[in-house]
Amino acid sequence: MKIGGHRSQIVGIKPELIATSTLTVKTLRRGFFEITSEARDFLQQARVIGGALTLFVRHTSASLAIQENADPDVLVDLTDALDRLAPENGGWIHHSEGPDDMPAHIKTMLTACSLQVPVENGEMMLGTWQGIYLIEHRARPHRREIVLQFVGSVAN
Repeated sequence: MKIGGHRSQIVGIKPELIATSTLTVKTLRRGFFEITSEARDFLQQARVIGGALTLFVRHTSASLAIQENADPDVLVDLTDALDRLAPENGGWIHHSEGPDDMPAHIKTMLTACSLQVPVENGEMMLGTWQGIYLIEHRARPHRREIVLQFVGSVAN
């Protein structure tokens, strides 16, 4: 089969492992919190070879992203952009948990509650400047749970 100018072989392999863990992240404020190393540790502990890593955040006012991890200014600008898209003073009806709650729900809807990352030779196939982030959309500290699940093959 030829895909995108490259020859590819599609092989049907039954997964040897489904490994699941829950990561708890304590956020301090609104912003991006990198969890790439925690995801890498999970894969190393499971002794994986190849497959797929899925990450799922169990909250409606926080989200996940794969984003640049080289220049921290990118994360500041992204936080500011999300604040402009869903400002606290937007005239929202829902405000029972504070003025940042409804904007947090909107920001989660605009981003992602789950990600999938291919894994090959035990490593996530992220690009050179990519990292995995939990995005906290609320102003005050929270404990956020992220479910990590790997499906694939393992080392003997």
